[in-house]
Amino acid sequence: MKITIIKVGMFEGKGYDALKPLIFPIIAELTPKNIELEFLDDRVETLPESLNSNIIALSFDTFSAKRAYILARRYKRPNNIIVLGGFHASLLKEEAKAYGDVIIVGDAEDTWPRLIEDALKGTLQPEYRSSSGCTLGYIDFNHPAFGGKKYQRLGVVQFSRGCKFGCDFCSIKALYPGKVRQKEINLIIEEIKTIKEKILFFVDDNLFLDEETAIALFRAIKPLKKKWACQISMDVAMNNKLLKLMRESGCVMVLIGFESLNKNNLTTMKKSANLAMDNYQEAIDNIYNHGLLIYATFVLGYDEDTIDSFEEILAFAMNHRFTVANFNPLIPMPGTPLYSRLEGEGRLIHEKWWLSNSYCYGDTAYIPRELAPEALMEGCKSLRYRFYGFKNIIKRLFANRLHLRPYNFFLYLALNIISNREIHRKQGRLLGGIIDEVSTD
Repeated sequence: MKITIIKVGMFEGKGYDALKPLIFPIIAELTPKNIELEFLDDRVETLPESLNSNIIALSFDTFSAKRAYILARRYKRPNNIIVLGGFHASLLKEEAKAYGDVIIVGDAEDTWPRLIEDALKGTLQPEYRSSSGCTLGYIDFNHPAFGGKKYQRLGVVQFSRGCKFGCDFCSIKALYPGKVRQKEINLIIEEIKTIKEKILFFVDDNLFLDEETAIALFRAIKPLKKKWACQISMDVAMNNKLLKLMRESGCVMVLIGFESLNKNNLTTMKKSANLAMDNYQEAIDNIYNHGLLIYATFVLGYDEDTIDSFEEILAFAMNHRFTVANFNPLIPMPGTPLYSRLEGEGRLIHEKWWLSNSYCYGDTAYIPRELAPEALMEGCKSLRYRFYGFKNIIKRLFANRLHLRPYNFFLYLALNIISNREIHRKQGRLLGGIIDEVSTD
């Protein structure tokens, strides 16, 4: 038996910012050795026109859903099986069933082995659903699945799945509504020991679950002498004990969702950790004082955002000399409270924007309250282009003394050059391609 695993991208064509997909080594670990596996990554390589495999499994998120369905139809033959899984297929399984023979809902750890067993017996089921508490096992990051593919030079690790918060725009809670699951610390340490890259990125939605666990993890990482970055919530920003230990254990940068400068917007988002902060200035200064760089994210388009919000956000990002920043138009992701609210208010431009044959990357998918849809799209586009313009890259480089440290200097330049390149590559591009059968226009 031969199985092909495909990580689907948003567009046809190679990108520059792709991280190694965890699904590849996870599937490799779960598959019997007598089964031939082929791994293809649509984000970094050109896919073949046809595949000669018994099973073709596609993993995708909402932004890559239309392309996944196009590929599913391209590769479908009478004698093969198309399996669809990943974030989007898990949240919208009924939609996905129109394009695949088998749907995986949730994690692979406790679904893929059952699927393989049934495939060998010829008794495949149309759906395999993960339990909410499946164990996160060891991942071999030296698997040849990554061979010959050009990814960012970051080692990718995952300590936990899920998030302790429930922001209204985020689909994490929709997929993982229960308790956040963690790996055993000894397992994650064994994984890190095998990673060849000099810097690691924890892809956890929020690495900080509680102080006791975080301290144990950071202390275990410290002897490995690795540099690393992660996503954390604002409640870590004033925890000097944690920040000190993070820096001592090799952390160089933290990704934090500032999202908005407007308290009412933060209330609507349910960003409780941000609301608990008296002001961002104190938090930012404290993070910098501990020697950590900041990757800031912002969401624009909530009900109190106006045309003036764009300049306010840009000034804030420039004045605080962030290493990297994302300026995202609010996107109603399926399964979120935000999507349900906008749908109920009749404010969705497309019910399924991810399948629209007119929706391009960066477009507005709903009707904002204080902005025209076009103004939101153009405003975010302008923020991206200006923040990552050559003059502002140089300005931020020298305005933040942390950027001039030897390792940080090269990290800063690499991240900003890649961000500039990817913004121009993605902005305004049609998602997925054209397929009349999935158009919702």
